[in-house]
Amino acid sequence: MKKPVLLMAFMAITASAIFVACSKDADDKPTALKINMTDAPALYDEVNVDLREVLVKFRDGDSLSSWMTMNTHAGIYDLLGLTNGVDTLIANDTLPTNMVKEIRLVLGPNNSIVVGGNPYPLDVSSGAESGLKIKVNRSLSGSLDSLLIDFDAALSIHQTGTGQYQLKPVLKLK
Repeated sequence: MKKPVLLMAFMAITASAIFVACSKDADDKPTALKINMTDAPALYDEVNVDLREVLVKFRDGDSLSSWMTMNTHAGIYDLLGLTNGVDTLIANDTLPTNMVKEIRLVLGPNNSIVVGGNPYPLDVSSGAESGLKIKVNRSLSGSLDSLLIDFDAALSIHQTGTGQYQLKPVLKLK
């Protein structure tokens, strides 16, 4: 009588172990993440941002959050060329499947704006040091996942009393 009970208990424990192992393997499957950028129309000729790096901060299970530099398509992007449904791929990589907490766009020094055919430097106060920050708080799906960053140039550009142009980014995640 004890043998069938022990056999059934052993089978139940084995089945549970297999189920837990398989579900853990599914959680460990990496996710291919693509990040695209788009913009709303603005009353400037050009708004050029010098994108250097895209960083992703994620929570790895129960451990502390960590940063990863994505495979970034660095370059100078005219945001106004990315309007009316047009977007462009700025970064893609394979990441561990877990919770993405934040994205940072690190900018270089070659940011500019063209107004009435005249180019002006575009000051980005912390773009090169800490990057332009976007809160995400989204779990990756375990398969291809994509995020679209809407960079609102019309709300992001400010002209100072001395005539200088500053970028105070208004970014939305779609």
